[in-house]
Amino acid sequence: MKICGVEIKGNDAIICLLENSKGLFNIPDCRVRRLTLNQNTRDDLKAFQFAFGKLMADYNVDKVVIRERLMKGKFAGGALGFKMEAALQLLEGVDVVVISPSAVKQALQQNPLMVGFEETGLKPFQEVAFITAYAGHSEVVE
Repeated sequence: MKICGVEIKGNDAIICLLENSKGLFNIPDCRVRRLTLNQNTRDDLKAFQFAFGKLMADYNVDKVVIRERLMKGKFAGGALGFKMEAALQLLEGVDVVVISPSAVKQALQQNPLMVGFEETGLKPFQEVAFITAYAGHSEVVE
């Protein structure tokens, strides 16, 4: 199963693909590490949604796992980020779920990472998306 982990930060959707085949994890090459919503217009939001959907179709992604963001408080997400999240959740033909930070933490406690993030070859800004995808696989396996 191929999962795309997503962290929404500002006006960027940072992504990481992670595939689990017979218990072995693989990080497939991906032409995009982040998708950006440039402006807060309807057309830009539709273009963002189309680009993300096309990317998921091109890489045959089975499931998209989005890391949930707080709605209130110091680390709350902005309005634009919530629009992006809604656009991703409304994608046709892709199973999209939102996973809470506490569920990610619990998944990592039950199934710790077998390799350090530094050894994955991913960019440092993709770490949260990678961990989200890994936790998504743990949720699927159970």
